[in-house]
Amino acid sequence: MRLAAPSYWTATRHPWAGAVFVLPLLVFYEAGLYILGPAPAEDMRNGADAWLRGILQQIGISPLYGAPVLLLGVLLTWSLWRRADRPRDYLGVWIGMVVESVIGALGLLCLSQLLFPLLQLVGNLLETPTVRLVHLATGSAPAPSLAWDQAVGYVGAGIYEETLFRLLFFSGILALLLLIDLPRWLALTIAALVSSLAFAGAHNLGPHGEPFQMVIFLFRTCAGLYFTWVYHVRGFGIAVGAHASYDVMVGLLLRNA
Repeated sequence: MRLAAPSYWTATRHPWAGAVFVLPLLVFYEAGLYILGPAPAEDMRNGADAWLRGILQQIGISPLYGAPVLLLGVLLTWSLWRRADRPRDYLGVWIGMVVESVIGALGLLCLSQLLFPLLQLVGNLLETPTVRLVHLATGSAPAPSLAWDQAVGYVGAGIYEETLFRLLFFSGILALLLLIDLPRWLALTIAALVSSLAFAGAHNLGPHGEPFQMVIFLFRTCAGLYFTWVYHVRGFGIAVGAHASYDVMVGLLLRNA
């Protein structure tokens, strides 16, 4: 039996909408890495993407194709499971999600400007907020010189970090806490905080990890909580879009501010 199509506000949280929205971003990222070549591509991968490909390589799956195929497999399986009530107006939903992603990125950008004076009270004074935001957006070493290189890396961060820390980590912790009958508000709080702390701390791990700085760690925790809220309220696709849009805005538009 076919169910009635959901409204736009419900449709954005449907896995079909998330898959349709994320697919062109994933194609842009993976094609961009292929065009850049093996060496530059390795420099552009964020931690979540590199970890996933490393795990796949350890179990004999090609790191080149394994990660995107796995992500698409999860999204499509989830979508097929919910196909009965999928949205029908793909174009309208997709355009709305693009607009919401930009609004979400602008929201974090404004919030970050307000947060920095408070965060500086618990850490060392760090440059100007705008310059520091550029560094935070990249989440890695100094940005490459080409805008194309940067855009590819920023979109990849939006896709794979939201996949790991929101779609898998936050949702998994929340499901486990609800399974043991924890009150929903408390389960949401714990899952959001733990996944956001993991998101912030992940930037300090691995061979390309950054030296720990309290202000940066606190900011990334706040950003993780923000993206968790976007994911929970508006869905995976918009969380990916807002994350990628924020990184692009900060890394490209404000780079020379």
